[in-house]
Amino acid sequence: MAQLNEIHNEFIRQEIEENIERPNERQRLIDNFAKSRPSMQAIAAALIEGEHATVDQLTRAALDEGIEALEVMDDGLIAGMAVVGIKFRENIIFVPEVLACARAMKAGMTHIEPILSASGIDPLGKVVMGTVKGDLHDIGKNLCIMMLRGAGFEVIDLGVDTSPDRFIDAVEEHRATLLGMSALLTTTMPNMGKTIEAFIDADLRDQVKIMVGGAPVTQDFADDMGADGYGKDALACVTLAKHLLAVK
Repeated sequence: MAQLNEIHNEFIRQEIEENIERPNERQRLIDNFAKSRPSMQAIAAALIEGEHATVDQLTRAALDEGIEALEVMDDGLIAGMAVVGIKFRENIIFVPEVLACARAMKAGMTHIEPILSASGIDPLGKVVMGTVKGDLHDIGKNLCIMMLRGAGFEVIDLGVDTSPDRFIDAVEEHRATLLGMSALLTTTMPNMGKTIEAFIDADLRDQVKIMVGGAPVTQDFADDMGADGYGKDALACVTLAKHLLAVK
Protein backbone atom coordinates (compact mmCIF):
# COMPACT_ATOMS: atom_id res chain seq x y z
CA MET A 1 0.00 0.00 0.00
CA ALA A 2 1.63 3.21 -1.22
CA GLN A 3 1.82 6.45 0.74
CA LEU A 4 0.97 9.96 -0.46
CA ASN A 5 4.57 11.14 -0.12
CA GLU A 6 5.66 8.51 -2.66
CA ILE A 7 3.98 10.50 -5.44
CA HIS A 8 6.58 12.60 -7.25
CA ASN A 9 4.33 15.40 -8.49
CA GLU A 10 3.50 17.99 -5.82
CA PHE A 11 0.35 19.17 -7.59
CA ILE A 12 -1.03 15.62 -7.75
CA ARG A 13 -0.25 15.10 -4.06
CA GLN A 14 -2.10 18.29 -3.18
CA GLU A 15 -5.11 17.39 -5.33
CA ILE A 16 -5.50 14.03 -3.62
CA GLU A 17 -4.91 15.43 -0.15
CA GLU A 18 -7.40 18.27 -0.51
CA ASN A 19 -10.11 16.83 -2.76
CA ILE A 20 -10.31 13.05 -2.47
CA GLU A 21 -12.09 12.09 0.74
CA ARG A 22 -13.39 8.55 0.21
CA PRO A 23 -10.72 6.17 1.60
CA ASN A 24 -10.98 3.57 -1.18
CA GLU A 25 -10.77 6.16 -3.96
CA ARG A 26 -7.96 7.99 -2.19
CA GLN A 27 -5.86 4.85 -1.77
CA ARG A 28 -6.49 3.68 -5.32
CA LEU A 29 -5.28 7.00 -6.72
CA ILE A 30 -2.24 7.03 -4.43
CA ASP A 31 -1.33 3.48 -5.48
CA ASN A 32 -1.71 4.30 -9.18
CA PHE A 33 0.23 7.55 -9.12
CA ALA A 34 2.99 6.26 -6.82
CA LYS A 35 3.98 3.62 -9.37
CA SER A 36 3.76 5.88 -12.44
CA ARG A 37 6.58 7.82 -14.09
CA PRO A 38 7.03 11.50 -13.24
CA SER A 39 6.28 12.31 -16.89
CA MET A 40 2.92 10.53 -16.62
CA GLN A 41 2.10 12.45 -13.45
CA ALA A 42 2.92 15.67 -15.31
CA ILE A 43 0.43 14.76 -18.03
CA ALA A 44 -2.23 13.99 -15.43
CA ALA A 45 -1.57 17.27 -13.61
CA ALA A 46 -1.88 19.30 -16.83
CA LEU A 47 -5.12 17.52 -17.68
CA ILE A 48 -6.61 18.19 -14.23
CA GLU A 49 -5.83 21.89 -14.73
CA GLY A 50 -7.41 21.82 -18.19
CA GLU A 51 -4.21 22.82 -20.01
CA HIS A 52 -4.85 21.21 -23.38
CA ALA A 53 -1.75 22.62 -25.09
CA THR A 54 0.49 21.25 -22.34
CA VAL A 55 -1.20 17.85 -22.47
CA ASP A 56 -0.71 17.82 -26.24
CA GLN A 57 2.99 18.66 -25.89
CA LEU A 58 3.70 16.24 -23.03
CA THR A 59 1.85 13.37 -24.72
CA ARG A 60 3.82 13.80 -27.93
CA ALA A 61 7.06 14.03 -25.98
CA ALA A 62 6.32 10.84 -24.03
CA LEU A 63 5.51 8.89 -27.19
CA ASP A 64 8.64 10.24 -28.90
CA GLU A 65 10.67 8.96 -25.95
CA GLY A 66 9.37 5.48 -26.66
CA ILE A 67 6.84 5.19 -23.83
CA GLU A 68 4.02 2.83 -24.81
CA ALA A 69 0.76 4.45 -25.87
CA LEU A 70 -1.22 2.35 -23.40
CA GLU A 71 0.96 3.57 -20.53
CA VAL A 72 0.53 7.20 -21.55
CA MET A 73 -3.22 6.71 -21.78
CA ASP A 74 -3.63 4.77 -18.52
CA ASP A 75 -1.08 6.45 -16.24
CA GLY A 76 -1.38 9.95 -17.69
CA LEU A 77 -4.69 10.75 -19.34
CA ILE A 78 -7.09 8.36 -17.62
CA ALA A 79 -5.42 8.83 -14.23
CA GLY A 80 -5.90 12.58 -14.53
CA MET A 81 -9.50 12.25 -15.69
CA ALA A 82 -10.24 9.99 -12.71
CA VAL A 83 -9.45 12.93 -10.42
CA VAL A 84 -11.57 15.24 -12.59
CA GLY A 85 -14.51 12.85 -12.42
CA ILE A 86 -14.41 12.72 -8.63
CA LYS A 87 -14.11 16.51 -8.31
CA PHE A 88 -17.07 16.97 -10.66
CA ARG A 89 -19.16 14.47 -8.70
CA GLU A 90 -18.37 16.22 -5.42
CA ASN A 91 -19.19 19.69 -6.86
CA ILE A 92 -15.61 20.88 -6.42
CA ILE A 93 -15.52 21.80 -10.10
CA PHE A 94 -18.36 22.51 -12.51
CA VAL A 95 -19.25 22.24 -16.18
CA PRO A 96 -16.80 24.88 -17.56
CA GLU A 97 -13.87 23.23 -15.79
CA VAL A 98 -14.94 19.77 -16.95
CA LEU A 99 -15.15 21.00 -20.54
CA ALA A 100 -11.60 22.34 -20.30
CA CYS A 101 -10.38 19.00 -18.93
CA ALA A 102 -12.28 17.13 -21.64
CA ARG A 103 -10.57 19.26 -24.26
CA ALA A 104 -7.21 18.41 -22.70
CA MET A 105 -8.06 14.70 -22.69
CA LYS A 106 -9.03 14.92 -26.36
CA ALA A 107 -5.73 16.63 -27.17
CA GLY A 108 -3.83 13.71 -25.70
CA MET A 109 -6.03 11.01 -27.20
CA THR A 110 -5.50 12.51 -30.67
CA HIS A 111 -1.98 11.08 -30.50
CA ILE A 112 -2.92 7.85 -28.74
CA GLU A 113 -5.87 6.61 -30.80
CA PRO A 114 -4.04 6.20 -34.17
CA ILE A 115 -1.35 4.14 -32.44
CA LEU A 116 -3.88 1.86 -30.78
CA SER A 117 -5.82 1.47 -34.03
CA ALA A 118 -2.66 0.59 -35.95
CA SER A 119 -1.65 -1.95 -33.31
CA GLY A 120 -4.75 -4.02 -34.03
CA ILE A 121 -5.80 -4.17 -30.39
CA ASP A 122 -9.42 -5.34 -30.23
CA PRO A 123 -11.78 -3.11 -28.24
CA LEU A 124 -13.15 -4.48 -24.99
CA GLY A 125 -16.64 -4.14 -26.41
CA LYS A 126 -18.99 -1.91 -28.41
CA VAL A 127 -21.11 0.57 -26.50
CA VAL A 128 -23.93 2.74 -27.84
CA MET A 129 -24.40 5.89 -25.75
CA GLY A 130 -27.03 8.61 -25.89
CA THR A 131 -29.12 11.06 -23.89
CA VAL A 132 -32.78 10.03 -23.95
CA LYS A 133 -35.59 11.60 -25.95
CA GLY A 134 -36.47 15.13 -24.86
CA ASP A 135 -33.21 15.73 -22.98
CA LEU A 136 -30.50 17.98 -24.45
CA HIS A 137 -27.91 17.63 -21.67
CA ASP A 138 -24.71 15.76 -22.49
CA ILE A 139 -21.84 16.82 -20.20
CA GLY A 140 -22.08 13.74 -18.00
CA LYS A 141 -22.61 11.47 -21.01
CA ASN A 142 -19.60 12.91 -22.79
CA LEU A 143 -17.42 12.42 -19.73
CA CYS A 144 -18.53 8.78 -19.57
CA ILE A 145 -17.77 8.33 -23.27
CA MET A 146 -14.30 9.77 -22.84
CA MET A 147 -13.56 7.43 -19.94
CA LEU A 148 -14.99 4.42 -21.78
CA ARG A 149 -12.88 5.11 -24.87
CA GLY A 150 -9.83 5.61 -22.73
CA ALA A 151 -10.50 2.28 -21.02
CA GLY A 152 -10.53 0.51 -24.38
CA PHE A 153 -14.19 0.42 -25.43
CA GLU A 154 -15.46 1.37 -28.88
CA VAL A 155 -18.22 3.92 -28.30
CA ILE A 156 -20.93 5.03 -30.73
CA ASP A 157 -22.19 8.41 -29.53
CA LEU A 158 -25.78 9.17 -30.57
CA GLY A 159 -25.75 12.60 -28.96
CA VAL A 160 -28.83 14.06 -27.29
CA ASP A 161 -32.62 13.75 -27.70
CA THR A 162 -32.29 10.12 -28.77
CA SER A 163 -35.48 8.22 -29.57
CA PRO A 164 -35.99 4.53 -28.73
CA ASP A 165 -35.96 3.66 -32.45
CA ARG A 166 -32.62 5.39 -32.91
CA PHE A 167 -31.13 3.44 -30.00
CA ILE A 168 -32.43 0.21 -31.54
CA ASP A 169 -31.11 1.05 -35.02
CA ALA A 170 -27.66 1.86 -33.64
CA VAL A 171 -27.44 -1.34 -31.59
CA GLU A 172 -28.42 -3.42 -34.62
CA GLU A 173 -26.19 -1.54 -37.06
CA HIS A 174 -23.07 -1.71 -34.92
CA ARG A 175 -23.88 -5.04 -33.27
CA ALA A 176 -23.29 -3.44 -29.91
CA THR A 177 -23.62 -5.54 -26.78
CA LEU A 178 -23.95 -2.63 -24.36
CA LEU A 179 -26.23 0.42 -24.35
CA GLY A 180 -25.86 3.45 -22.10
CA MET A 181 -28.61 6.01 -21.53
CA SER A 182 -28.42 9.27 -19.58
CA ALA A 183 -30.97 11.82 -18.40
CA LEU A 184 -30.61 15.02 -16.42
CA LEU A 185 -34.28 16.00 -16.23
CA THR A 186 -36.78 14.14 -14.08
CA THR A 187 -39.34 14.68 -16.85
CA THR A 188 -37.24 12.69 -19.34
CA MET A 189 -36.31 9.82 -17.01
CA PRO A 190 -39.42 7.78 -18.01
CA ASN A 191 -38.05 7.68 -21.58
CA MET A 192 -35.38 5.30 -20.32
CA GLY A 193 -38.10 2.83 -19.43
CA LYS A 194 -39.83 3.41 -22.77
CA THR A 195 -36.58 2.64 -24.58
CA ILE A 196 -36.16 -0.61 -22.66
CA GLU A 197 -39.76 -1.52 -23.50
CA ALA A 198 -39.01 -0.82 -27.16
CA PHE A 199 -36.10 -3.27 -27.05
CA ILE A 200 -38.43 -5.87 -25.52
CA ASP A 201 -41.05 -5.28 -28.23
CA ALA A 202 -38.34 -5.64 -30.91
CA ASP A 203 -37.16 -8.96 -29.37
CA LEU A 204 -33.71 -7.45 -28.82
CA ARG A 205 -33.65 -7.11 -25.05
CA ASP A 206 -31.67 -10.31 -24.49
CA GLN A 207 -29.00 -9.22 -26.99
CA VAL A 208 -27.87 -6.07 -25.19
CA LYS A 209 -27.01 -5.04 -21.65
CA ILE A 210 -28.47 -1.66 -20.67
CA MET A 211 -26.94 0.76 -18.18
CA VAL A 212 -28.36 4.09 -17.09
CA GLY A 213 -27.15 7.19 -15.29
CA GLY A 214 -27.64 10.90 -14.73
CA ALA A 215 -28.09 13.25 -11.80
CA PRO A 216 -31.72 12.34 -10.92
CA VAL A 217 -31.33 8.62 -11.66
CA THR A 218 -31.03 6.19 -8.75
CA GLN A 219 -30.37 2.48 -8.34
CA ASP A 220 -34.01 1.93 -7.36
CA PHE A 221 -35.21 3.70 -10.50
CA ALA A 222 -32.86 1.62 -12.65
CA ASP A 223 -34.13 -1.57 -11.04
CA ASP A 224 -37.77 -0.58 -11.47
CA MET A 225 -37.40 0.11 -15.19
CA GLY A 226 -35.50 -3.12 -15.80
CA ALA A 227 -32.02 -1.79 -16.56
CA ASP A 228 -29.04 -4.10 -16.08
CA GLY A 229 -27.02 -1.55 -14.15
CA TYR A 230 -26.73 1.99 -12.80
CA GLY A 231 -23.63 4.17 -12.63
CA LYS A 232 -23.50 7.27 -10.46
CA ASP A 233 -20.59 8.90 -12.34
CA ALA A 234 -18.06 8.40 -15.14
CA LEU A 235 -15.78 6.23 -13.01
CA ALA A 236 -18.66 3.95 -12.05
CA CYS A 237 -19.71 3.84 -15.71
CA VAL A 238 -16.44 2.22 -16.76
CA THR A 239 -16.50 -0.24 -13.87
CA LEU A 240 -20.10 -1.15 -14.66
CA ALA A 241 -19.41 -1.58 -18.38
CA LYS A 242 -16.58 -4.00 -17.63
CA HIS A 243 -18.78 -5.91 -15.19
CA LEU A 244 -21.74 -6.19 -17.57
CA LEU A 245 -19.53 -7.45 -20.40
CA ALA A 246 -17.49 -9.68 -18.07
CA VAL A 247 -14.27 -7.83 -18.95
CA LYS A 248 -11.36 -8.38 -16.56
